[in-house]
Amino acid sequence: MNKSQGACIFCQIVAYKAPSSRAYEDDKVIAFLDVNPVTEGHALIIPREHYPDLADIPEEIAGHMFVVAQHIAAAIRKSSLKSEGINLFYADGEAAFQEIFHAHLHVFPRFKGDTFKIDADWTNKPERLQLDKLAQLIKDRMQPVSPRAKSIRGKGKED
Repeated sequence: MNKSQGACIFCQIVAYKAPSSRAYEDDKVIAFLDVNPVTEGHALIIPREHYPDLADIPEEIAGHMFVVAQHIAAAIRKSSLKSEGINLFYADGEAAFQEIFHAHLHVFPRFKGDTFKIDADWTNKPERLQLDKLAQLIKDRMQPVSPRAKSIRGKGKED
């Protein structure tokens, strides 16, 4: 699927033009159950507005998505759904396995023996100098998180 709003299934869900099993909604976001769940109770939280990428989401909406995820996770844990833990998962970009290019946050119950796996080479242990260089690359491109945020662009000191 491309990044256009016109063909977006999530935009169709927002507009009630496609079916969904909604667990929560307000003026900013909708939470509904995934039709291809990792585990029973797997929910998606989407903004009502179409934002293709993580960086496109206004901070207020992104923060609200996380607050709703906290409440959905708590409700899952209190329900009769099998849940020994919760995963939050956000895929940003095709290389990260994003398939629908409308921002969405996955919330799904986890339990011993479920089939969800994260596979990586956890044996790669870079040296501290390499980690410092990588951190600097990120710092050099960071935008302020909020007007009150302190910068750490230098050696951990405010600019």
